[in-house]
Amino acid sequence: MKDLNTYEAVSKMQTYIKQHLHEPITLYNIASVSGYSMWHASRLFKELTGKTPFDYIRSMRLSQAAINLRDHEHQVIDVAFDYLFDSHEGFTKAFTKEFGLNPSTYREKKPMIRLFMPAQVKDYYLFLNQKPKEYNMEQSFIFTQVVKRPKRKLILKRGIKAEDYFAYCEEVSCDVWGELLSIKNAVSEPAGYWLPKHLRDNKSTYVQGVEVALDDTTEIPEGYDSIILDEAYYLIFQGEPYQDEELNYAHAIRDVKAAIKKFKPETYGYKFTDEYPRYQLEPQGERGYIEAIGIKPLSNQTF
Repeated sequence: MKDLNTYEAVSKMQTYIKQHLHEPITLYNIASVSGYSMWHASRLFKELTGKTPFDYIRSMRLSQAAINLRDHEHQVIDVAFDYLFDSHEGFTKAFTKEFGLNPSTYREKKPMIRLFMPAQVKDYYLFLNQKPKEYNMEQSFIFTQVVKRPKRKLILKRGIKAEDYFAYCEEVSCDVWGELLSIKNAVSEPAGYWLPKHLRDNKSTYVQGVEVALDDTTEIPEGYDSIILDEAYYLIFQGEPYQDEELNYAHAIRDVKAAIKKFKPETYGYKFTDEYPRYQLEPQGERGYIEAIGIKPLSNQTF
């Protein structure tokens, strides 16, 4: 495995691309933020992301353009120019090659497609290599709240035997997230779920999915399932916002999990239950890491 400096360099290139999607981007621009030569930067970028810098840029622009077409009534040509395609024809050809249908059809029907939503390669490195810090309640603030979730439908893609995110990505691929993000009628953001035994269908404990209303008529794509989730109460654990130089996302996750392990719900009149799926939201620095566990009141008590 490459060292941390290499992952940081590629992450800097990823960040530059994300911040300049609406501007011309050259290999010189990308290499400059990495600190490497153009040749070396390009080689490392492809090795760690699986795409050349320009394939990566194009896929990101097309995915952002697709979200624009899904959520707004903009003209296809305007979206094409906004993402630096030279013509309607060029954009349509690239869009069709990327997603299997032309942009006009997508804007009209809004089917599930596989959006390109790459993670920062540095985050993966840090998660695998940094040792967990000692949890200290005085140093890390964990916000908790009880929320009620209505009866709803979960559109999900199952793994084989996966019990966590990385095993799931190896079995299914990390591209599922981009597909879930493309579902317009979702009532919540995509999440990773640990399913209770009665919902697993003899497959993986960990799945990824997105919730829609109970009466939603979104067509379930091939390879996906849908299940009904009962009305439930959840205890939400939310960690502190973080920045890489202060607290990387791997430590943010470990802080929340340590708080969950220490928490005594009985003190507050309820208990944890595995009757409902446990779930996690995507770690984001501006809001921290969020994980939710189903709860039930103790005997003869109500929420």
